[in-house]
Amino acid sequence: QVQLQESGPGLVKPSQTLSLTCSVSGDSITNPYVFWTWIRQPPGKGLEWIGAITSSGSTYYSPSLKSRTSISRDTSKNIFTLHLSSVTPEDTAVYFCKRGSGVGLTNNAGDYWGQGTQVTVAS
Repeated sequence: QVQLQESGPGLVKPSQTLSLTCSVSGDSITNPYVFWTWIRQPPGKGLEWIGAITSSGSTYYSPSLKSRTSISRDTSKNIFTLHLSSVTPEDTAVYFCKRGSGVGLTNNAGDYWGQGTQVTVAS
């Protein structure tokens, strides 16, 4: 079974960098045509696509977050990571990693989600 698990600090101070890791099992992050994706959902709001990294290492970012976002991967550990810099309380959200099928929000049979992790930005 394909499983994804987010991990990282649940509390980040304003102006710091939010860093999360997604651990993947049951699949290789080097498989072609897969977009290893980060998505978030602020309280009371809808899902927001953050960005993705492909099997070859190409990255794609939401225009609204691109200046603050970096996604990378470690193929030897089968993980990919999110770094969101200069955070504010508006970055508070549940953060999900996902095995996706393209850029942006996708909904296909081959899409798998992590359970999500709460990240709060506060002093």
